[in-house]
Amino acid sequence: MARNTQDAKKASEDETPIGPTGRPYHGFATPPKLDRHGPARIIALCNQKGGVGKTTTTINLAASLASYGRKVLAVDFDPQGALSAGLGIPTHDITTVYDLLLDTKRDPHDAIVHTRVENLDVVPANIDLSAAEVHLVNEVARETILARVLRKVSDEYDVILIDCQPSLGLLTVNALTASHGVIIPLECEFFALRGVALLIETIDKVRDRLNPTITLDGVLATMYDPRTLHSREVLERVVDAFGDDVLETVIGRTVKFPDASVSGMPITEFAPEHAAAQAYLRLARELVARGAVA
Repeated sequence: MARNTQDAKKASEDETPIGPTGRPYHGFATPPKLDRHGPARIIALCNQKGGVGKTTTTINLAASLASYGRKVLAVDFDPQGALSAGLGIPTHDITTVYDLLLDTKRDPHDAIVHTRVENLDVVPANIDLSAAEVHLVNEVARETILARVLRKVSDEYDVILIDCQPSLGLLTVNALTASHGVIIPLECEFFALRGVALLIETIDKVRDRLNPTITLDGVLATMYDPRTLHSREVLERVVDAFGDDVLETVIGRTVKFPDASVSGMPITEFAPEHAAAQAYLRLARELVARGAVA
């Protein structure tokens, strides 16, 4: 009897724990250092619904990849400039992504800002970017302008992350046209789930007409609260709808994110031992393991 109990205990210890997505929860190994950098894989973080964690994810995923020795460029492509502010970058009276869109002959290095995080650079944005769609509407090949800008610096980075604005307008189409992959941050809340079908349809149209190589790198569940039945049910529905496209890493809800943003730091620097910081480090490892990032 005692032997059976010990065998059962050993079997349970050997089992891989089940994560919140209902699949085995892997640790993902620390990625090896790179012996060279570039060309970059460009990833758009996109969702037409606001407040789902796009900017938070861009900042903290970028910092996490940088901590693993990847050279990262984060492009603030939202007129609110939240990514720039979240990394402590002043956005007044400086060259921004808006200037690069209006003058594609301009050197993108004019707009690149080095952050306090090693290996992480940013192309900032401010409210001027809200006028871009009006200015670009009569441009030839207007959907490919951002792609032409990023092409000039892509060989210097391992990954370029584009923080998109919460809309499916011309700026977002530009980001999707420039990208190799898309990550969809999705809040574990019913109304956030409703709009994803429209976003997937937009990605399919871009793939059909402008960028045939773009792929869905993953759906990232954010603001997950395991204490609520609603969060658990929404995550279950997301997994039912997208299957293996749902990333195993799930980002929980915590007040540490706004605290880190006020400090102008990624959470991996602000509170490196916090569960949220560890979750983003794990997300970086998962994307490397999936081949989405070198």
